[in-house]
Amino acid sequence: MENNNTVLIALMNSKIDFEIAKTERWYRIPVKSAPPILKQGKLKIIAFYQTKIFVNEKYSISYYGIVDKISIVKRKELFPEEVQNSKTDNDYYKIEFLPLLKLENPIISKRGRLLVFIPTSKEKFFKARELNHLFNDSKLEDILWGKFEERKIAAERQLYYKAGENNWFILDFAVFCKTRNINIECDGDKYHTEKPAVQYDKNRNNFLESKGWSVLRFTTENLTKDLNKSVNIVCETINKYGGVQDEVDLENYHFIRRDDDSQLLLFD
Repeated sequence: MENNNTVLIALMNSKIDFEIAKTERWYRIPVKSAPPILKQGKLKIIAFYQTKIFVNEKYSISYYGIVDKISIVKRKELFPEEVQNSKTDNDYYKIEFLPLLKLENPIISKRGRLLVFIPTSKEKFFKARELNHLFNDSKLEDILWGKFEERKIAAERQLYYKAGENNWFILDFAVFCKTRNINIECDGDKYHTEKPAVQYDKNRNNFLESKGWSVLRFTTENLTKDLNKSVNIVCETINKYGGVQDEVDLENYHFIRRDDDSQLLLFD
């Protein structure tokens, strides 16, 4: 899929930061952990995913700003009155934007997902009603997701599952069932047929199986020529494991790896 991402969904986990966004109209992102959309100069709109501290607007995206200017500054320039600390001389992207706008219909996370950044397209952003609608990385995943919605299969897209102290696996789709969870993968490119990738996938599958997951993998042909058959397999597997479970503890699931401490205490 051609990358037409110009919108960035960013975490808003502080009422102070939200006040800055509303009144001073800027947001900061550490340079060392900035997503590619920012480093590549493609960012046109920034939107904010609010966490549980916002109560009535928790786990939703309601506000966004049209980007006006992006610069790299030291933290001490952003917060000149802050007591000097280990981050004082760190570099940040200062994203300045026009006055915040509010979506007519907020984009919600039904399960209260954890995230830091989601890049997406302008088209998907303004059409989305639910967080899973935003992902814009794979045409095959979009095809399967569309069928899941049609069949009312409650899946979550692009989950990062913790596989060790500093290791995470990206799950294309996760379906949480009553007796065993299901990971569904779209193996759409030749990467998965190359020897190192095949070995990685086997090791990954073994790990997930050991943690109580069932793994289903579908190829490009499965999802283009036999889509209904593939989705039927998913439905049969869901029934096998007792049906979908709505209440899920998402403590071990994230939308992005926490490789550094640049966004500490994202969720308490």
